[in-house]
Amino acid sequence: MSDSDIDFEEGDDEEGGKKKLSGKVMVLFIALPAIVVIGGIVGALFAFGVLGGSEEHDEMAAAAAAAVEEEQEPPVFFDMPEFLVNMSSPDGAMRYLKLRVAIELPNADVLSEVELFMPRIVDGFQVYLRELRPEDLEGSAGVVRMKEELLRRLNLAVEPHHIRDVLFKEVVVQ
Repeated sequence: MSDSDIDFEEGDDEEGGKKKLSGKVMVLFIALPAIVVIGGIVGALFAFGVLGGSEEHDEMAAAAAAAVEEEQEPPVFFDMPEFLVNMSSPDGAMRYLKLRVAIELPNADVLSEVELFMPRIVDGFQVYLRELRPEDLEGSAGVVRMKEELLRRLNLAVEPHHIRDVLFKEVVVQ
């Protein structure tokens, strides 16, 4: 603290010279802590739903509980049939893609439904894989794009059910 922050009153030195606090010091030591405490209390009341937003808080809590409940059931993995397709190539050379994947399902109940849609799923995969060119699969970014597209097509084929993931077991380009 500097001398400019504290104003001394005129008085006798025998009385010890009374100190008068400046406005900056009062804000720093009195008003600022009071604002922080009040803000903390109001924030806690909002967090616990006492003040406003209780419906929104209830919806978020229900969604979180549903996600935890869904995650508690172990996933089911289903091996898709092996795919062997010839790829389109700009130079006319014959290139082949061999692909083996497994799909991750949320539970066993969805598995029977997915098996019913298997002809539609295989058709969607075949059409997409035949459109690929060898350079589309170069690097990890190409494989990630293929994975995302297969998952998108898979979820469209089995709608209203939801497939969690497509897992590559083998990807060979020859």
